[in-house]
Amino acid sequence: MGAESDPTDIRICFIGDSLVNGVGDPEYLGWTGRICAYARRKGHYVTHYNLGVRGHTSADIASRWRDEAGRRLYPPNSTIEPRIVFSFGTNDTLVIGGQRRVSFEQSVGNTSRIVSEARTLCPALMVGPSPISDEIRQDEIKALSDVFDRLLASEAWMGEIAVGDGAHPGANGYNALARIVHDWSGWLSWFD
Repeated sequence: MGAESDPTDIRICFIGDSLVNGVGDPEYLGWTGRICAYARRKGHYVTHYNLGVRGHTSADIASRWRDEAGRRLYPPNSTIEPRIVFSFGTNDTLVIGGQRRVSFEQSVGNTSRIVSEARTLCPALMVGPSPISDEIRQDEIKALSDVFDRLLASEAWMGEIAVGDGAHPGANGYNALARIVHDWSGWLSWFD
């Protein structure tokens, strides 16, 4: 069914950190804007809420996601289909003053609780976190991630973060992440 004749509004809250926000993208779309544009081109009507906050950890996300999603997604009705996509974790691994911002155990626990609670309300997915240039933190980030290896193998992602600030790609890197998520069965199931 085409977007003009389909009254269903798929409302997606993308909640996370600077990679959700698209920091570094000269087009200001990031991966979240691109993936919603792909869905729209396929005839789906999507409302895109970008709720990325630079520097946020899993603990920060845990304290804000319910309120932010609730203001945008509820109450659902016959023409609104609420969805949530989370993406965070890299900032958890940052060491400041000799101490990691969020311990590995807390990071895993926070992520599990956030996603589990969200799934009681509506379909929810977790994406990332993504590789960065800091080799010391790579193993910890990889242990938290579902997209790490594919982005590590992406010339666009790794090349753009290398010439940027070490964490945020440009347009081609964000497009690579958007394609990975777009081809994921979890995402595709929302548009069957």
